[in-house]
Amino acid sequence: MRLSRRTTITLAAVVLVTGIAGSGVPAGALDPPPGVTDLTHDLDRILGDSRLAPARAGVVVRDADTGEELYSLDAGKLFAPASNTKLLTSAAALDTLGTDYRFTTQVLATPKAGKAVVGDLVLKGSGDPTMLAADYDALAAQVAAAGVKVVTGRLVADDTWFDDVRLGTDWAWDDEPYYYAGQISALTAAPDTDYDAGSVIVSVSPGDAPGAPAKVATTPETDYVTIVNRATTGAETDVAVVREHGGNTVVVSGTVADEYDEWVAVWDPTLYAASLFRRGLAAHGVRVLGPTARGAAPAGAAAVASHESMPLSRLLTPFLKLSNNMHAEILTKAMGRKAAGRGTWDAGLAVTTAFARANGVQTLRLRDGSGLSRVDALTPSGITSLLRAVRGKPWFRTWYDALPVAGVPDRMVGGTLRSRMQGTPAAGNVHAKTGSLTGVSALSGYVTAADGEPLVFSVVTNGFLASSTKDIEDAIAIRLARFSRAAAVDTADTAPALRSAAPGGADLECSWRKPAAC
Repeated sequence: MRLSRRTTITLAAVVLVTGIAGSGVPAGALDPPPGVTDLTHDLDRILGDSRLAPARAGVVVRDADTGEELYSLDAGKLFAPASNTKLLTSAAALDTLGTDYRFTTQVLATPKAGKAVVGDLVLKGSGDPTMLAADYDALAAQVAAAGVKVVTGRLVADDTWFDDVRLGTDWAWDDEPYYYAGQISALTAAPDTDYDAGSVIVSVSPGDAPGAPAKVATTPETDYVTIVNRATTGAETDVAVVREHGGNTVVVSGTVADEYDEWVAVWDPTLYAASLFRRGLAAHGVRVLGPTARGAAPAGAAAVASHESMPLSRLLTPFLKLSNNMHAEILTKAMGRKAAGRGTWDAGLAVTTAFARANGVQTLRLRDGSGLSRVDALTPSGITSLLRAVRGKPWFRTWYDALPVAGVPDRMVGGTLRSRMQGTPAAGNVHAKTGSLTGVSALSGYVTAADGEPLVFSVVTNGFLASSTKDIEDAIAIRLARFSRAAAVDTADTAPALRSAAPGGADLECSWRKPAAC
């Protein structure tokens, strides 16, 4: 049976199970030091949580220097990793593209005659996810500064650096209107410096009196999105902001008492970016007589203006700290373009897969770069092998610093771990990547034990019915921060970190809860 429109990239290997089935006891650990025995006991206790009874959990803990396995549970089993996939994507991107890699956006034209471009003006992108409305305005200013007053032809949006497949295989249809599942294009725009490419912010605020229509605005200001405002001013904020499938009509309904923001993915980011650029041209006195169209720049067209993004070394911070799905997918296609001359998911995933295999990840399945696909599959053993292998890369420190840091409130340091493990030995210590989908949670990264031993770890849970298992991940990371080979550790204060097994309210990764709470 054909499962999808695109070939799944799969690498399979015979997996040597390194631990005793159903136990966290490492193979060969017949007489481990007292601290290791104590660690095994405590991790077994934490993982005995009743929320995991109907679920699957995979856990591996290793000495980062020697590779010695200190704890192993289903190490070689495949799990849906959610955003832990970004560990592979980001590392492969650094290795393939380099820390100094920049995206370039250009404005191209045939030679102008006086103050006119006789023919088309072309806006050509290479996937820059950091382009803001202000950047398109600055490009328009460069065109005007070059003396152009009128374009007799069209404004052509050239997004051919990537293919025209906008959404990943296996992505859920009901995620499509939301910023975390935005469409991928070589021409795109972000609304703010979180750089959620291909989205706008819809802001809803109270009107002048109870019952009056709410006020609705977008960032950036744009007429590319049509707002249908059915919201009213009320005593509480209960607002729905929904983009209709297949277009850019956004319906706002409900009541609003305080300002409410929703990040909404646009339909067709290529034309969205072109609309921002065209608006900038008009503001700077450049008239384009023809319509906006999609196409490729003609041979011989010369650059009139250009913009370069920040280097990849800096882009890693919003990418990994905030777990930005669009950055992962854009970088995947950028790797494919560099390695194979094709800006496609297939070409880019082949690069990531080859890199992962060369760095210890022998068993995996990749369908995208972000982990949004539930068909992605990694093993905890493979993840920890990658974490160890990349420590020898020249770019490692840049990558390590870009990972979220437990318990650090600064959003661009703590990232998706900013409110977790605060006031514990893991705070400021654990550098790790989070992962969240419904019924899927993951935390994998680095921690320094109490006696200075560097550890790598991976915790992945699939199939749980409770609202979250992140407190289980936190309890494990905290216990690793307290670990010492020499002696048992008093972990009486670890238990309160675990919540009741009863399902509660939604507990999502910060990247899925865009408003300021994150």
